[in-house]
Amino acid sequence: MDKNVIPVVLFLCITFGISYAIKLLVGARVRIKMLQASDSKELIESIVRGEEHLGRMTSLRWGLLLLTEGLGFGVVQWAGWTTITPGVVAVLIGAAGLGSLLYFLIAQRLK
Repeated sequence: MDKNVIPVVLFLCITFGISYAIKLLVGARVRIKMLQASDSKELIESIVRGEEHLGRMTSLRWGLLLLTEGLGFGVVQWAGWTTITPGVVAVLIGAAGLGSLLYFLIAQRLK
């Protein structure tokens, strides 16, 4: 493995971690300020329900994407392809597209 790859990957992981932590802190701060500004119990319940729904939809999306990508890799393995060719890339991109399409259809039914 090239020794230049490790520092780049480490930098990307640290940068992503810091930016995600900042995103979480800012989001929490905004929610706290919004809740302090309003005494409405309905608003609080609405925010909590919305966040729960968003969390479930995110889990559903990633679950479907990972499932279809796993199936795509299974098709590549089953076909016996050992090198990266346009056909392999097409199968994997098609699997990701299929997962996104399934997510869209299921999310529309759950609304």
